[in-house]
Amino acid sequence: MADREVAVRSTLPRTVGRVALGVFLVFAGVSHLTFARQEFTAQVPDWLPASKDVVVLASGVVEISLGTALLLLRKRRVSVGWVVAAFFVAVFPGNISQYLTHSDAFGLDSDRARGIRLLFQPLLVLWALWSTGAWKAWRNRAR
Repeated sequence: MADREVAVRSTLPRTVGRVALGVFLVFAGVSHLTFARQEFTAQVPDWLPASKDVVVLASGVVEISLGTALLLLRKRRVSVGWVVAAFFVAVFPGNISQYLTHSDAFGLDSDRARGIRLLFQPLLVLWALWSTGAWKAWRNRAR
């Protein structure tokens, strides 16, 4: 698979998108651990069998790791893209929970605002797959 990943060439727009996503994830991860920790706690569903604070801290570490991988592991960008996309899918229940429980965080103080945010989560998945060439690699493999 490593040879397949090297064969998928990136373009300038994809590279810019991948770097921007990496920076975004590192920033979000740092904010989980520091200044926005309380805000992120509002997104952790009550049904999770773990401390909300532990979930926020762990997801922050994961986001920093994924963002760093997007920035530094260029030859592994396809694999990293799939993992980042999976992460965005995995945290989606937190966004749904925030909507269903009417929890205010990050200025999302209405059901409309929280609902609009739900629409953006699939875009993050697509961003990860597009900017890393993961989707293109999968399509090329299918041929």
